[in-house]
Amino acid sequence: MHASLETERLLLRRFAEADVDRLLALHNDPEVMRFLNGGKPTSREEVEREYREHFAGDGYWAAVEKATGEFVGWFVLQSREGGAPEGHELGYRLKRSAWGKGYATEGSLALVKKGFADLGVRRVWAQTMAVNAASRRVMEKAGLVYVRTFHLEWEDPLPGTEHGEVEYALTRDAWGGREADGPGPPGGTGEAPPAQNAARPGFSGQERGPE
Repeated sequence: MHASLETERLLLRRFAEADVDRLLALHNDPEVMRFLNGGKPTSREEVEREYREHFAGDGYWAAVEKATGEFVGWFVLQSREGGAPEGHELGYRLKRSAWGKGYATEGSLALVKKGFADLGVRRVWAQTMAVNAASRRVMEKAGLVYVRTFHLEWEDPLPGTEHGEVEYALTRDAWGGREADGPGPPGGTGEAPPAQNAARPGFSGQERGPE
């Protein structure tokens, strides 16, 4: 599952221990974390734990801008247990400097294709806060369609929680039909700031959907 994956402008590669500092900076940008934990600081200890338990394993890709070699964030495509929807969850979190360039769509399209074409995935899904319009646009551009709005209980609800969470999804059969009809949504620019996505990969069960 973890061969490197290239798009027109991104290299998606396996995480390395040297990426911990990059994750620490990403996860301590208040704007990036706005729809996840309200922009609260994340300790180095927590990031190191997240790296060991999640990022160092299968399903997570570090995203690197090919033109500059700069780390711009991460993507995830991974099945989850514990009552999660059927299929593989799609997620992403990007640095602010990478917002508005279409990278979230570009990487998501590549992982959706890899999941269906190479990995035998039958359904890809993503979730975010209903008010996270930027993330919802990325899901739509990646070919996922709205499934439902639902409400969760949080000890410290973020602003907008009262509007609920949304789920988007795409099945392999629907994706195959679109591929037969022609290329999917473009992965170019025009995307509103998408910090992080839908996914609450691993540790994000305590967080709210991303952009």
